[in-house]
Amino acid sequence: MKTSRQKVLDIFNRKNTDDKAFWTGHPNDATIPIFAREWGIEPTREAIYNFLDDDCRWIVADSGYKHPEGLPAFDPAYGVDRESLSAAGCFAEAEDVKDIEKYPWPNPDYCDFTEVYQEIDRHQDKAIFTGMWSPFFHLIADFFGMENYFIRMYENPKVIEAATERIVDFYVAANDKFFAGLGDRGDTMFFGNDFGTQLDLFISPDNFRRFVLPSFKRLIEVGKKHNKKIMLHSCGSIYRIIPDLIDAGVDVLHPIQAQARGMSAEELAQYKNDLAFVGGIDAQNFIVNATPEEVGEEVRRVRDILGPNIVISPSHEEILPNVPPANTLAMARAAKED
Repeated sequence: MKTSRQKVLDIFNRKNTDDKAFWTGHPNDATIPIFAREWGIEPTREAIYNFLDDDCRWIVADSGYKHPEGLPAFDPAYGVDRESLSAAGCFAEAEDVKDIEKYPWPNPDYCDFTEVYQEIDRHQDKAIFTGMWSPFFHLIADFFGMENYFIRMYENPKVIEAATERIVDFYVAANDKFFAGLGDRGDTMFFGNDFGTQLDLFISPDNFRRFVLPSFKRLIEVGKKHNKKIMLHSCGSIYRIIPDLIDAGVDVLHPIQAQARGMSAEELAQYKNDLAFVGGIDAQNFIVNATPEEVGEEVRRVRDILGPNIVISPSHEEILPNVPPANTLAMARAAKED
């Protein structure tokens, strides 16, 4: 009998088997006690995963960065007063590449992944999604301020490119170190940047190809070097760049935000020969308001359209407290139906 790990790897390799797999995602801290009370289990994510017969474990490697003074790898508020995600960061006034070099860039030598490996070793029968999260697109937006970041692509592209390169330099080196030590204990490099809104990309496809895709390819090359499947997380409407992602080496698309423009199962089915999928069950409205019977029907519908190479999962990994436990259970059970 196949392990969960073997089933998911066959799905990611697009072997067109009859294997059925499910990933709960990441129940929010406030969701855990609700599910635990409903099902009479321990109030932990692992207890939820075991109850739902979850095939996957998401173990992020970022905690392996151990600065000797306890500093984070990146601090967009370095030297400035930044109280919200929309506020300008420390590069907001940068006009020259020399301004970028003044930042205390993180040192991959400070990475110690011992504890991450230990957690991965506890789940060797599961599909492990891992690696540094590497959200360079978000970080650049934080360092400059989002609107300023987009404007600077036109007004001062060299500064944007220099800052992006320095951030990605760290993630390339850290991921290379991590996967070299991981060996064959995990099969999937999973990292994420949200490139889309509900309606479209944050930036034009041309700007994506100039300012984002080259860095994206650098990270993918690390995963391929270590023989990992590449699983990309991006919320929102990204349908206009899916061919670029495929050409860059993406193997698996997550989370398939079903209500975003161009991201329905029917619209994504054209890529079944090029991608495996994780997600597809709308978590914005559907599994919040549907009945368990309707959830089961939707799982079967999405699997019929995008399968067989799909891991059924919500359209966003963060399971909020407004999702009824009965609907999550119905999704998990329907995902494993023959």
